[in-house]
Amino acid sequence: MASAILKRTSPSCLLKSMADSLGIIGGSWRSYAKVAVGTDIVSAAPGVSLQKSRTWDEGVSSKFSTTPLKDIFKGKKVVIFGLPGAYTGVCSQQHVPSYKNIIDKFKAKGIDSVICVAVNDPYTMNAWAEKLQAKDAIEFYGDFDGSLHKSLELNKDLSVALLGHRSERWSAYVEDGKVKVLNVEEAPSDFKVSGGEVILGQI
Repeated sequence: MASAILKRTSPSCLLKSMADSLGIIGGSWRSYAKVAVGTDIVSAAPGVSLQKSRTWDEGVSSKFSTTPLKDIFKGKKVVIFGLPGAYTGVCSQQHVPSYKNIIDKFKAKGIDSVICVAVNDPYTMNAWAEKLQAKDAIEFYGDFDGSLHKSLELNKDLSVALLGHRSERWSAYVEDGKVKVLNVEEAPSDFKVSGGEVILGQI
């Protein structure tokens, strides 16, 4: 079974130049995230829960329930990918379809679930998933306050694109809570290492 981590060694020229010129994104450009191959993702984000995509009425009827990370990962083989936001270009046109279109190949490898997560509310994630006709293939979760991405240091200030605090573009293969494969793009606008075919070949 392959295990790999692709580290970000340089920032995106496009986003960095925009950020530098506008003075919006502060702080350093990390060379890699806190999470790594071997990390227990549940322990790395203690107390964090995600919000499964749903309509507003379903949210009300469920009393706005959330899903603890242990319920998502423990005892399961999970492929998870994170992206900057619902309805954005690369996310809609490339990232989600790259998983949706090969979902049967993931199932053939024994993957229990393929999950998409973004720093959005679960209602937006639900409407977006329906628009992409991807709900039957992929589980969509909101990280509405960015708690998961902050805990894993996969958060990103994208104020330069009027998105505020979002996430990196990334993918991971997680087995019983342990990260076996991790891919993080050099910039959220990139789509080189986090697509479905790439991680499928790493499992």
